[in-house]
Amino acid sequence: VIFKEEMSMLIFAHRGASKAAPENTVKAFKLAFEQRADGIEFDTYQHESGIIVFHDRTLTRRARESGYLLDVPWQSLTEMDIGDGERIPTLTETLNCVPKDKWCNIEIKHLRDVDSWVKDVKAAVLQSGINADKLLISSFNHHWLQAIALKWPEVKIGALSASYELDCTASARALNAYSVNIALDAVDKQFVQTAQQDGFDVFVYTVDEPRDMLMLNEWGVTGIFTNVPDVALSVLSH
Repeated sequence: VIFKEEMSMLIFAHRGASKAAPENTVKAFKLAFEQRADGIEFDTYQHESGIIVFHDRTLTRRARESGYLLDVPWQSLTEMDIGDGERIPTLTETLNCVPKDKWCNIEIKHLRDVDSWVKDVKAAVLQSGINADKLLISSFNHHWLQAIALKWPEVKIGALSASYELDCTASARALNAYSVNIALDAVDKQFVQTAQQDGFDVFVYTVDEPRDMLMLNEWGVTGIFTNVPDVALSVLSH
């Protein structure tokens, strides 16, 4: 508990420890926890054959292949090298990297069908044995989040935004969310205070500079998403 008071802000590894290992890979996720991150954040697409962990719509940047992620058969996707010999992981493979006491933020980039998505995620959570209380579901598409919350009321929802709205917790209130996940470029101290007064945790992305880490810690944000969890830990534990 004392350690937590010193380290007041949660550190989520953004796409894993993605400065040191290929983003959104098992290697990056395992490294994040070796670097003592409090949790990981990663991106998902609902492919017709299951939930796959990947950030882009196209394969160009990560797999150096042409074409769209969702056009490629599942088997071919899971065999692609996306750096350092790492493969594109499934949701289950990713959750299997998460220790029981750690956080996990699933960001949804594409959702085909809410019923099958909820069923698949629940199955992966059960199979991996992660702590479902430390699972956060976020997306820029708040319609998807609302549909998920209706099917799975106990899951924590993160209202993801790159904007400082005039009514900055309207979406979070409408979603009965657990947190507001906001871009570093949009956040200020007043936003953090308002969101917390309205009962929401505040997570900020993507925070890689020590100066920003210290500023957000001073503002009392709940946590940050960073590509350099080792740097964040070092900065925040001094």
